[in-house]
Amino acid sequence: MLSLLAHFSQSGYAITFASPAVRGEHKVDLHELGYDEVNIELNHSSFDAFISALDPQLVMFDRFMMEEQFGWRVANTCPKAIRILDTEDLHFLRDARHQACKQHIEVNPDALKSELAMREIAAILRCDLSLIISEFEMELLQSQFNIDPNILVYCPFIIDTFDSAKALPDFEQRNHFVSIGNFRHAPNWDAVLYLKQTIWPLIRAKLPQAQLHIYGAYPPPKATQLHSPKTHFYVDGWIDDAMHMLSHARVCLAPLRFGAGLKGKLADAMLTGTPSVTTPLGAQGMQGNMDWPGAIEEEPINFANQAIKLYCEQDVWQRAALKAPPLLQQRFDPTIIKQRLSDRIEQVEKALSQHRLANFTGMMLQHHLHKSTQYMSQWIEAKNAKKN
Repeated sequence: MLSLLAHFSQSGYAITFASPAVRGEHKVDLHELGYDEVNIELNHSSFDAFISALDPQLVMFDRFMMEEQFGWRVANTCPKAIRILDTEDLHFLRDARHQACKQHIEVNPDALKSELAMREIAAILRCDLSLIISEFEMELLQSQFNIDPNILVYCPFIIDTFDSAKALPDFEQRNHFVSIGNFRHAPNWDAVLYLKQTIWPLIRAKLPQAQLHIYGAYPPPKATQLHSPKTHFYVDGWIDDAMHMLSHARVCLAPLRFGAGLKGKLADAMLTGTPSVTTPLGAQGMQGNMDWPGAIEEEPINFANQAIKLYCEQDVWQRAALKAPPLLQQRFDPTIIKQRLSDRIEQVEKALSQHRLANFTGMMLQHHLHKSTQYMSQWIEAKNAKKN
């Protein structure tokens, strides 16, 4: 999101970031970055006055739930504003994989066509453009759900911070295995448990002095209870400078068993020259036809053995680290990604009416389904007003 905000700002847009969310303790100071920031209410007509006065040229929804809540209000109040959905990842795909993981089965294609998928696909169809972070998800939407590619934009991570000339700590200056991720994100919490119960015992059996440090925001008691100095398994929680930590770690572990989208932790590991070991799902959408800077393994014993090899063998570690720069440059070139996004928005701006007419299903959903959302929202607002 910060990368997208920066891109739009650099393209000449004035940014207003509006959110109904409670501000968390680790929230970025958007005012400091030069963006206006306002609080908005759910199910409240005050948003109509706010968006009318703002009169935006573009409105971007952060995930489909925000489009469900505010999309109809934007469409009614500012019909000429281009509506963009930032999916982040496909939530219905992540959920289907989560359910399959619980049952120890492969994802059945029919399981993708869930109620959650109906909601998310409907939001995609109602918007003028949707940002899709992964090539895999681009293909899935078109092949399984017949989504018109004209309303989709492939928009992976916009990585502006890579500096191939920057000196990074070498093998001998680094210590420990690390894993990082927000504990409130279910795939990350599952990976922590998987490390604790399955992967780390295999590594520790061969490297009894090695340490694994787990970092991430909002560790719950069930996570901190896993902290075990005796077994060198450390749940460290929040860290102020994740990039500094990663640049001094020797190997990053990401044994992800479900999820969707792209993995920021793996991109950050590449940026800091830290080899990573992950699963095929973890690398999905990131690797393309490039060599992975580390290892990709599904089976626990193979995962552990590759982690041990990277940790112990300097030449193997060095070869892996050198694979990160070309992968980042080819797969996440910011110039290409920004230009693609700008071009698509410009195309829609020039022919907005025709663009929407070509997406008749989206127009139909906008007309019919949003009426029910509108009436429900207005009923909730009236009910809340009566309480007060």
